[in-house]
Amino acid sequence: MKVCLLTNEYPPHIYGGAGVHVDYLSRELARTIDVDVRCFGDQDFTRGRLKVKGYDVDLAKADCPKPLKSVFGAIQRDIDFNTTNIDADLVHCHTWYSHFGGILAKKNYGIPLVITVHSLEPLRPWKREQLAGGYDFSLWVEKTALEMADAIIAVSRGTKADIQRLFDVDPARVPVIYNGIDLDEYRKVETTNALKKYHVDLTKPYLLFVGRIARQKGIIYLVRAIEHMDPGFQIVLCAGAPDTPEIAQEMNDAIAKAKQKRPDIIWIEEMLDRQSTIEMYSHAAVFCCPSIYEPFGIINLEAMACETAVVASAVGGIKEVVVDGETGFLVPLEQMNESPFEPNDPEKFSRDLAARINQLMKDRQLREKFGKAGRKRAEEKFGWNAIAKETVKLYESLL
Repeated sequence: MKVCLLTNEYPPHIYGGAGVHVDYLSRELARTIDVDVRCFGDQDFTRGRLKVKGYDVDLAKADCPKPLKSVFGAIQRDIDFNTTNIDADLVHCHTWYSHFGGILAKKNYGIPLVITVHSLEPLRPWKREQLAGGYDFSLWVEKTALEMADAIIAVSRGTKADIQRLFDVDPARVPVIYNGIDLDEYRKVETTNALKKYHVDLTKPYLLFVGRIARQKGIIYLVRAIEHMDPGFQIVLCAGAPDTPEIAQEMNDAIAKAKQKRPDIIWIEEMLDRQSTIEMYSHAAVFCCPSIYEPFGIINLEAMACETAVVASAVGGIKEVVVDGETGFLVPLEQMNESPFEPNDPEKFSRDLAARINQLMKDRQLREKFGKAGRKRAEEKFGWNAIAKETVKLYESLL
């Protein structure tokens, strides 16, 4: 069997959970089947049964509005994915950027189309800030691809429910296969190189955030929660890659305001490498995920694997990863008009985040209990080997 994976992100060009997913899934699949990865970038290598080829485009002469360049760049790459002969038995797409490529492969090469849903465009209306009219294209291409796909992998039960609510698809075509984690790589470590590099005080506990500066990730609500947090612990925000200049400015303003009362906030304005991130997870007292939309929330799983207690918003797939009162605390999030654009009561959400963080920061024994339970849950439910086997079984059912 041979599968062709189409994706925007692939190492070393990763900025979100979908890229992490495709990285690990492709390597695990290649233990038993041939895997042809076609991605955005300049990658070009073969390792055993895994072949990876990046596709780049030159948009220097494009005079369309700037937000549309990434959209037309995606379409061009999707075409290029297909003009290079596809000899796979099926095509498997990740994120809407690759969906047009999957449509072309299904129609032109006559092979089954599989799509993993890492997020859904109708539930990310803030993307219009980033893509302008390209957001309407992303809505169309996602709907078209999902409704013609032979199988749609939902990364959580919550995501499956959203797919069934928003699209005309047969529930039998929507299996749930969770995201996974490399348990050998993501584990508690003793090294502290990253902490020293970024001047984190090793003698004080700290609250940690890791993620992009995006509406979806809810970091603004966490920063606003800082004024309600107890003194005596550090706050480390590993937050980079802002989606738009506007949210970058909003983040700057929020941090500046928070620092007036808490000047020792450590804001690392970049996406850390994997080893540095693992060190940050390993030594954090509490990890916070304040996302307002999250189909799965792999960052919570990473923190749990490193034995760190979690405080997270009770949305989407997070509720299937974090067990409230066992591996961390889930904070309810009332949403406005069933849209995850912003909380119905942003101030209450921020205060509730702070209250749970304060509770854990006061109770080291409870933090450690949650951390141990989190590691155990990661080991029992989210290993990549089992996830790859489920995926291959799905492929076989389509052939």
